Amino acid sequence: MHTIHIAETLAEITRCFPVMAQLRPHLEREEFIARVLRQMADGYRLACLNASSRVQSVAGYRISENLAWGRFLYVDDLVTDEAARSQGYGKALLLWLAEHARRHGCAQLHLDSGAQRKDAHRFYLREGMENAGLHFAMRLEHDNH
Repeated sequence: MHTIHIAETLAEITRCFPVMAQLRPHLEREEFIARVLRQMADGYRLACLNASSRVQSVAGYRISENLAWGRFLYVDDLVTDEAARSQGYGKALLLWLAEHARRHGCAQLHLDSGAQRKDAHRFYLREGMENAGLHFAMRLEHDNH
């Protein structure tokens, strides 16, 4: 049995870190917490799936609107603990996100996935998502003056 809820307290956010760190290993615990709290001011939310008294799967998401998609839910981060994969937790969390999006008037759910994450791509395709495009990025140097 599992439960899914939105992590809102500092303690709940902190409990998500060990799983999220598997997807975002460049983040230290304190920086993770600080970033989540800053992003929450702009609508970011952290959904966590708990089972066996532990966080097993985590998704960072936001609801937004743009001209291309209308109102949508964008998944910034989605990860299941390595030790808990293939037990249906990722699927359950993705279904929860889709239903959450519908309840909030979203017509679509979107996410980007690194080109190297082939296992994740197979999962997304198996769960009914489609590869809808390419993501391009440019690193910007910033002036420290």
